[in-house]
Amino acid sequence: MPTTVTSDDRPTATALRQQEREVLSAVGCGLGDEEIAAALAVPEDTVAEHLARILAKLGLRDRAAAIVHAFDCGLVAPGQGPRPARPASRTVAVPVAGATPALRVSLLGPLRAWRDGHVLDLGHQRQQTVLAVLALGLGRPLTRRELLDDVWGLEQPAANVVPVYVYRLRKALGDGGGPAPVIEHGPRGYRLAPGAVDVDVARVEELVAGIGEAERADDPAEAVRLCSRVLELFRGEPLAGLPGPLAELERLRLTERRIAVVRRKARWQLRLGRDTEAIAELFALSAEHPLNEPSAAMLMRALQRDGRQAEALAVFERARRSLSDDLGVAPSRVLRRAHQMILRGDEAGPDLGPA
Repeated sequence: MPTTVTSDDRPTATALRQQEREVLSAVGCGLGDEEIAAALAVPEDTVAEHLARILAKLGLRDRAAAIVHAFDCGLVAPGQGPRPARPASRTVAVPVAGATPALRVSLLGPLRAWRDGHVLDLGHQRQQTVLAVLALGLGRPLTRRELLDDVWGLEQPAANVVPVYVYRLRKALGDGGGPAPVIEHGPRGYRLAPGAVDVDVARVEELVAGIGEAERADDPAEAVRLCSRVLELFRGEPLAGLPGPLAELERLRLTERRIAVVRRKARWQLRLGRDTEAIAELFALSAEHPLNEPSAAMLMRALQRDGRQAEALAVFERARRSLSDDLGVAPSRVLRRAHQMILRGDEAGPDLGPA
């Protein structure tokens, strides 16, 4: 993927090797080392080694700086809006245990909110973005400055609109006059009251942790089941249509998260001998994301394993044309290696590891 030159004297991502660039891109999307290892089909230790070299080559201090650098240099480019001066991705807290909250907020598609099953009117898009930012930081107070940076970026409003939008959202989300507002305000800022809202992104984080546990226990059926539950939560493009730097970056991060879960699910389906299901899901994924080379490579290896060499080669040719026409680049090493494996007639194992 082409990169842009940053404004400082630091080396850009062009100084990195292909897989290092892929790791930096995944880091910028908010993925952890285990998820990156699964997405790139490499050991987790290899991801850590790549990240250490990336930090050294680019003169970056830590992972947070790498996330910002990936965004600024163009490896992560979620739209044309203003770019944040700090990493926007946050860990989402899971609501406290107990009764299911009456209020549900979904970010994995166009922003939606329901109270007791009834769809709520959340107002105009910028006001919806304020709610989305609060939902992504569930349980963590956000200052007025953080909300302004995340929602407006460099295009700051002249008036102090944050309290106005919070007031309107409280009315929209209100629980019929209850004493505790859904959006709390304290000395450290605004936040959604812990345990008061069920946010689908929080459920994704919880389920992904469960997938990791199932994988470590070598329980492919449970891993496939949990992957399916994650994918069912996606209703389309995450945060579709919402403006602002955080929405742009989270849109990309959550899309990449979904892609990684589809690939993890397919890998375990193949371990279970459910090749037809895995190939169908990988075909759908490649159609949605024709420039995603790891997905195309995985589909090629799955087709080769199923004895469908001609179809595997056709997938490579489609990916090659898309990369050339849309980005003006040749296939990366991961795609070329899968192509060479198929031409040699090598067999792909059940985990579809690199050739």
